[in-house]
Amino acid sequence: MGDGLMTHSTGDRDAAGNAPCGSERCRRAAADGRTRGRAVAGLRLCEECRRLLSAGLAELVRLYDHCEGLLGGAPAGGVRERTTGGGMPGLPFNADAADARAAIMSLLGSWSGLVAEQRGLLVPSRTAPELAAFLLANADWLAAHPAAAEATAEVLRQVRRTRAVARPATGRRIRIGNCVRDDCTGELSVLVRGSGTEPPAEIRCDRDTGHTWRGDEWTRLWRSMRGRKQPAGSQTDAETRKEQERWLTAADISRLWTTPVGTVYRLASEGGWRRHSRSGHTYYAEEDAHACFSRRAARSRRRATLPG
Repeated sequence: MGDGLMTHSTGDRDAAGNAPCGSERCRRAAADGRTRGRAVAGLRLCEECRRLLSAGLAELVRLYDHCEGLLGGAPAGGVRERTTGGGMPGLPFNADAADARAAIMSLLGSWSGLVAEQRGLLVPSRTAPELAAFLLANADWLAAHPAAAEATAEVLRQVRRTRAVARPATGRRIRIGNCVRDDCTGELSVLVRGSGTEPPAEIRCDRDTGHTWRGDEWTRLWRSMRGRKQPAGSQTDAETRKEQERWLTAADISRLWTTPVGTVYRLASEGGWRRHSRSGHTYYAEEDAHACFSRRAARSRRRATLPG
């Protein structure tokens, strides 16, 4: 077949003629007794795995840039520092960040080379943004290639490895509920890191590493979780509601909504957020914070639509 592509075998297609998704993620889901995705027509990946391939490529560029700031030895939380054997003795150098950047360049370069060779295209300049942009522009072609599963697995694996270097698991991890993705049995938790130059909070699923959200997407995600929390028509009494309420510090809220801590204190005071103290720390009701920031976001959207 042209461009070196191959067709699926027909023995395992469903009634609509769609073959099972060939990704490692979907094969794992089938092995665990969960629903395996069906490949999009003309591709070897399901819609979700195709999305993860593009999202992973885009994130590799962001991680590549973030690791650049760590090369001088500045650790990202728990990343250890090592020293090089050459140059000035004892010069701090984050070898983990350098290795991660080299691995990203190797991955982007190798897959770009395959696409360029088989499609008769020019390979872009060897920079992470240009190589990733080239692969994103050819992502559907790659998702139809016999190596689509390997490409997706390699991209997501490198994302996980680089996250461990750029965004190590330090700080407080707060469980927030079940994953909102269909057919996913994982649980979501938010990793709230320390202050300073560290990346903002991230929400991750413990079952599927592709189910990840930025901290500033928390309000939208929370609404989805609220909609699934209880069956239609069920009631929660006041005592149960109080037990289920989650409490966050001003610093937690600051990082979740990328808002200065001083603004959090002001909004809590003006809005009369529920609070309680424990071990010398003040905690605010998570639901009150959500309501406040949802209203602020709605006002911002309305202002953006006003003429002139």
